[in-house]
Amino acid sequence: MTQASTLAPPPPAVTESATEGRARPRPSPAAAMGTALGLFAAARLLGAAAVAMTAWATGGHPVLLLGRSWDSIWYLRIAGDGYGRSLHFRPTVVHSDLAFFPLYPGLLRAVTELTPLSGPGAGLLISWTAAAVAACGIYAIGVRLHDRAVGTALVLLWGLLPHSVVLSMAYTEPVLTAFAAWSLYAVLTGRWVWAGALAACAGLARPNGFAVAAAVLAAAAYEILRRRGKVSHRLWTGAALAPLGWAGFFLWVGRRKGDLLGGYFEVQRLWGSRFDFGLGALRFVKHLLLHGDRLVFPMSMVIVAAGLLLYGLLIADRAPLPLLVYAGALLLVAVGGAGFFECKPRFLLPAFPLLLPLACALVRTARARPWHATLVVGALAGLSFAYGAYLVVLAHKPL
Repeated sequence: MTQASTLAPPPPAVTESATEGRARPRPSPAAAMGTALGLFAAARLLGAAAVAMTAWATGGHPVLLLGRSWDSIWYLRIAGDGYGRSLHFRPTVVHSDLAFFPLYPGLLRAVTELTPLSGPGAGLLISWTAAAVAACGIYAIGVRLHDRAVGTALVLLWGLLPHSVVLSMAYTEPVLTAFAAWSLYAVLTGRWVWAGALAACAGLARPNGFAVAAAVLAAAAYEILRRRGKVSHRLWTGAALAPLGWAGFFLWVGRRKGDLLGGYFEVQRLWGSRFDFGLGALRFVKHLLLHGDRLVFPMSMVIVAAGLLLYGLLIADRAPLPLLVYAGALLLVAVGGAGFFECKPRFLLPAFPLLLPLACALVRTARARPWHATLVVGALAGLSFAYGAYLVVLAHKPL
């Protein structure tokens, strides 16, 4: 395992055969990544098939459920008409489209104008493509820190999370994760300008996209201190680029609302979202423990608790600093934010570094007891497909 540093050593190129006593070539990196991507694609296609069968059985339309529901509707409206729509429920509850960051609507607008696809079809194309790009970046990080087996396991586990159905929907999490994974990989390999540019794009994708910029800035600060300021101009350029996307939209919303630094927070407050250091979440957990609620709520509580545990394991495993900062920032937003408790697992979906300890454990199990690992993966797949279909078709709650 690497130290808490921004760089990690590359894996060895060959393995030793225990029976023949001589080195034999490993599959090419492209072939190994293709295997990981194929497993991820199979997992998500089966998950989408489960949603489709459940939708057909209940009289629903799978493409509309995956491509035009909840937040997807807001993104489609922004892509078609621009910003400026608000829904007024009462004086303290106003849902404004200024809460939604502009990258995904921009991509939707471009795809619908350049192709014959409708809005939902364009959204699904963007999300599925971004999920594949994200899977490749996640695999690359797993290989960089460990080996190809861990990289493959990391991708597979990400594709089998209980909320991984979101990766098959017209949502922004796949886009954020794609930019985040490759930005973090660029940091680990010392490509600072790429890291900063990709972090800036991630900041335009989602409110919690600032976590990528935070990781790049923390890694840059560490390198500056470690080298006593003797760093290249590329590091300074990358660090300067990283926060521009998120900060730019944040200030634009503030200017539009007449409060440069507080306008965006006011938009979120009127949606019912605010950061209260977890007090609202604790009150809701108390409600769940005393009175219970629909399945999505206790499941969300379990997933967030698992995220906290996995972050502790990630720290104990001495993961590189940018991964710790990135995953920690996403976890802080999910735990410390009030409102939309059922959405917290979705907010954690881009936090793939939390799965590194599980990926390492799965690889060790697969090497010692292959059938045990197969049973674990099968159980995760069954949970992911069944729960994903329930979330999209039957739960009737915001994802």
